[in-house]
Amino acid sequence: MQKKIILTGGGTAGHVNPNLALIPSLREKGFSVSYIGSKKGMEKQLVESQTDLTYYGISSGKLRRYFSLRTFIDPFKIMAGYFQARRILKKERPDVVFSKGGYVTVPVVFAASRLKVPVVLHESDYTPGLANRLSLPRAQKICVSFEAAARHIGEEKCILTGSPVRAELFSGTREGGLLRLGFSGEKPVLLIMGGSLGAQAVNEAVDAALDALLAEFDIVHIRGQEKLNPALTGRAGYVQLEYVTQELPDLFAAADLMLSRAGANAIFEILALQIPALLVPLPKEASRGDQILNAEYFRSKGFSHVLAQAEITPDTLLAAIRRLQQDAPALREAMKNSGMSDGTRNVINVILSVVEK
Repeated sequence: MQKKIILTGGGTAGHVNPNLALIPSLREKGFSVSYIGSKKGMEKQLVESQTDLTYYGISSGKLRRYFSLRTFIDPFKIMAGYFQARRILKKERPDVVFSKGGYVTVPVVFAASRLKVPVVLHESDYTPGLANRLSLPRAQKICVSFEAAARHIGEEKCILTGSPVRAELFSGTREGGLLRLGFSGEKPVLLIMGGSLGAQAVNEAVDAALDALLAEFDIVHIRGQEKLNPALTGRAGYVQLEYVTQELPDLFAAADLMLSRAGANAIFEILALQIPALLVPLPKEASRGDQILNAEYFRSKGFSHVLAQAEITPDTLLAAIRRLQQDAPALREAMKNSGMSDGTRNVINVILSVVEK
């Protein structure tokens, strides 16, 4: 009899892409795969554009740590999402639910637990986010990307797996990337990514330093949705994009250096692809500080350089990119010799162990 799994995760690409990375291997292992996400979130667009999965949208409320009038509405959305997820699970009768995190996963995990459906969670960061913290007691196993996460969560349920990396990211070619971008390849290519939601502080710093950067690099800048700068349209050697999907493997292959946020999924992709990167972690006042820990871990391993957002000026950014270029061979060698492969196979093994048990 074919095994069934429901994947859930949403809110940002970092909560969706690891799920997408698992799908080919899950199907090879004989699983029928479906997805539960929010009705209008980014995950709906990503899943429906990149897969042929059955996608179920449910109501999703945000679990806020700050006061908002919407805080009074969201509990009703979460409750509605719980009953919607429960109906879906009773219809699909999955053997296991795999949750990557994000607010939409909480009602799914709670409904699965109530229906005695085993749950496997994945935590990418040093410390679990709020959605995963609420879900931890209802999971049979928790996959983690960092040893430190197991200490925060409790080591009994945790298994160190790393983070799943999409196989298609390795399929790009430098020639294909240069062709897409219209670059000659005479200059090194700097790829700038602010995460799926963009990074306004990074965008502004790059814009201010752009003339100096373009003297030394061709630049492809993924700015985030609705964050394009019309004043920069048509600049020679500069391509700005809101968001990319199918083109991403070629852009990675063309990149000699990267400037990136330090979300766990992003840095594990950088590691797997062995691209020297300058990490600009989301500051603590705008987050729970997980990206700072991620970035410092990668710096300590010799995989990447780090520049704090508070320290970004046009001059410090230019100097940091130049240092990155100088140290690029050593960074590539450290990543090559790390032995830290992507976590796809490890996570699949955890899922199988839970289903078989």
